Amino acid sequence: MKSEDKKNGGKREGSGRKSGTGPFREDTSVIRVPNSQKPVISSFLDAYAKKQRLAELKDNLDSVGEFTELSSQLKEVSLPLFQSKVPAGVPAPADTDVEEHMDPNRYLIDKEGSTFIVTIQGESMIEAGLLPGDKAVVNKAQLPAIGDIVLAMIDGEFTIKTLAKQKNGDPKLLPANSSGKYQPILILKQMQFEIWGVVTGSFRRFK
Repeated sequence: MKSEDKKNGGKREGSGRKSGTGPFREDTSVIRVPNSQKPVISSFLDAYAKKQRLAELKDNLDSVGEFTELSSQLKEVSLPLFQSKVPAGVPAPADTDVEEHMDPNRYLIDKEGSTFIVTIQGESMIEAGLLPGDKAVVNKAQLPAIGDIVLAMIDGEFTIKTLAKQKNGDPKLLPANSSGKYQPILILKQMQFEIWGVVTGSFRRFK
C-alpha cells in the first residue's frame, strides 16, 4: 500500500476543539515554560480569561445596586383591603367596602432575617415587571428552582435574571427583554458563579 493511500494517523479534519470556544475565546498555541514560572503564568492567564469574560458579559449583566438589609423586627402595618377591584378614574370606594386589612410587610416578606432588598438598575428584566429603580425583595433562604428570578453573582458582578438550564445541565441566566439587547448568560465551568437568593417580589413608588 502506498503511503499516500494510508488513512490512519494524523489530525482528522474538523476534529479537536473549535476555534474560539476555549476559556480565552481565541486560538491557542503550545509553549514551553520553566516549571518555576508555571504558577505565575497560570495566574496571569486566569486573570486574562476572567477579564475577557467580564467584557463579554458587561452588556448582559445589568448589575443591581443599593443592597439594603431589613430591620430584625418589622413593625406591623395594617392597611384596608377593598373587596372589589377599583378601575382608575372612579370615586374612592366607601368604608363599607373594606373586606379585610393587609400588612404589606407580611405580604412581601416571608422571613425578615433572611430577606434583603436590592435596587434594579437596568432594563434586562422589564418584561418580568422589574423596571429601573424598582426595589426587588430577595430571600436568601429560599432554594432556587428553574424558572425562578434570582440574584446571582458571576465573577464578582451581581445581576438579576431568570434561572434556566443548558442542554448539558449547567445553569444559564435568561433576561426578560425581547428587544434583543440582552442575551442569555451561559455559566461556564471556569466562572465563579453563586446564587445569592430568590426574588420573591418587588415594589416601586410613583411620587
